[in-house]
Amino acid sequence: MKPNATPIWHLLPCRYNSRISMDGKSEIEMLSFEATKVRLLRSLCIESQTMQVLDFAVFPEPEFDMPIFCANFFSSANTNIVVLDLNPLHDVISQRDYKEKYYKGLIPLGLKYAEAWLELMDQAVVETNASKIMCNREAQHRYLTWRAEKDPGHGLLKKLIGETQAKDLLVNFLFNGIDELGSKSFLDYFPEYCCEDGTINQSRSIIGKSFESRPWDGKGEFISNSFEN
Repeated sequence: MKPNATPIWHLLPCRYNSRISMDGKSEIEMLSFEATKVRLLRSLCIESQTMQVLDFAVFPEPEFDMPIFCANFFSSANTNIVVLDLNPLHDVISQRDYKEKYYKGLIPLGLKYAEAWLELMDQAVVETNASKIMCNREAQHRYLTWRAEKDPGHGLLKKLIGETQAKDLLVNFLFNGIDELGSKSFLDYFPEYCCEDGTINQSRSIIGKSFESRPWDGKGEFISNSFEN
């Protein structure tokens, strides 16, 4: 990464360094850094005789409205999966200027958008408007709150190190910042997940539609009206 990265181990307890699975057959290694314009850059690697996993993410400082960059790699004897994702802080459907700012040039690039994202990071200008910074903070906090509760990697971590340690890694390492960036709860952001007894619906997603084809065109325009559920 181009900005000078500085280790932030002093901000995270030493327990977020490595873990051994309960059966002793898998090792989890963690790294975390801060850098210019970057609140947290972190990676988690899982290594065993049967699989290799990398979970990598870059979270911008609240003074920047950059999308959150995520990269996930999974490899086993029969399967290799690579997922690159740019998670927008703000609604790209209702806020067209945000989409034009960050996504117009990225959509045609495919896997190369990781390089383009670094260029956007270099060009990003610090926000000085207090209300916009607050919006960025809440948007990132909303994302962290969702992922800490609904992250698809929760099941694997639970299997390897148990529910207590898995939840600890999700909240305090993988999606660190929940306690610092805001105070709203998961149900404050996503009340549709509230069960009658006040608990959170454990389904990973109860919103959305499935499509036989991608519901957007080559320019990233959502065209769901052209598809049947």
